[in-house]
Amino acid sequence: MKKIAVIGAGIAGTTTAYALLKKGYNVKIIDSRRYPAMATSYANGGQLSASNAETWNTTKNVVNGIKWMFTPDAPLLFNPSPEIQKYKWMLGFLMATIKGEHKKNTLETIDLAKKAREIYFKIADEEGIEFELLRKGILRFYDSKNEFKLDKNKASWLNQDGMEWDILTTEEVVNLEPAFRNNKNFDKILGGIYTKSDASGDIHKFCTNLEQVLVEKYAANLQLNATVEQIIKQKKELILSIKKGDVVIQEAFDNVIICAGVNTQKFANMLGDKMNVYPVKGYSVTINLKDDTSKECAPSVSLIDQPVKIVASRLGDRFRVAGTAELAGINTDIRQDRIRPLLKWIEKYFPKVSTETYTPWAGLRPMTPNMMPITSESKIRGIFYHTGHGHLGWTLSAQTAKIVADRVDSSMNN
Repeated sequence: MKKIAVIGAGIAGTTTAYALLKKGYNVKIIDSRRYPAMATSYANGGQLSASNAETWNTTKNVVNGIKWMFTPDAPLLFNPSPEIQKYKWMLGFLMATIKGEHKKNTLETIDLAKKAREIYFKIADEEGIEFELLRKGILRFYDSKNEFKLDKNKASWLNQDGMEWDILTTEEVVNLEPAFRNNKNFDKILGGIYTKSDASGDIHKFCTNLEQVLVEKYAANLQLNATVEQIIKQKKELILSIKKGDVVIQEAFDNVIICAGVNTQKFANMLGDKMNVYPVKGYSVTINLKDDTSKECAPSVSLIDQPVKIVASRLGDRFRVAGTAELAGINTDIRQDRIRPLLKWIEKYFPKVSTETYTPWAGLRPMTPNMMPITSESKIRGIFYHTGHGHLGWTLSAQTAKIVADRVDSSMNN
């Protein structure tokens, strides 16, 4: 039986391991942390959202990005510190925008998202995975006339089976999500766009519960608190130097899949592969809905506030709000001036939800300049990459994992 190492136990690594184990491979998952899914897969916005799969490479976003860069509470914040990788990534983003493949890439991403969503539903059913899955769609709402008009016009190319772009009036928005009625200013909402096929769920619960299934049902080997120091090709084998504590062991594999999030760039540099993945920091707050009023007044439909780029998901007795993008390198410090707009957003739209008890979080999204995930093989045969999903790791990984597993299959047969 072929032996495969999967580096990383976040959503990319977990779904990759699952896809490979289902094909009958012997899989070892290696992660540097004490528990699975403790980095970017810990507390994201929770949305399985084909409706939020539009790539960012537009002139409008470039202009807005320039305006927002140095405003502390804006959706995008830029740290001007001298860092070659950051400016290289920004140049790549600009070139991808000029190339004009925004629509093509968006439609490809939507297709990945729809297929991934079905895989998650199937895993939930077949493996009995509990992760607060809520299949109530995703509702975008607008208080900006210009933003609403721009997005309504996208129906001509975005609306499709499994990615509905249903345009709603203010009253229809409030009927769909009655929690808005607790806000005396709800009439400022001009309307919305609803994608009924989308869903939401807790990414961390999914990963940790599926990892347990991988070990107990499929006999995966899960090695935590271990780092891969080196990968060397020897004849047909790939030798990994794995450090755990003060001990370094050498272990041979037939294939290696690198699903290390923002750290994948480090492996690409080590192996001599060209890659441009940058850590774009995102923030979230998770509200513990302790009292009955908060539970009743928090929304149950997953939301996107498009003008300010904030998303929100109900996760059982918790309510998570996420957003913002920050270009600041490998830095997971939690800045209060980035958390504050998320709390103010809750107070604005859902004033009866208590924010007395909340958990702030920051994670680093591995993002490529053209916003497209990487599922390619290294120039060293047998090594594959699975990264670069940006803010869509949860949304896309199940399908991109399948693509990687199929490519491994193909390489084994050649």
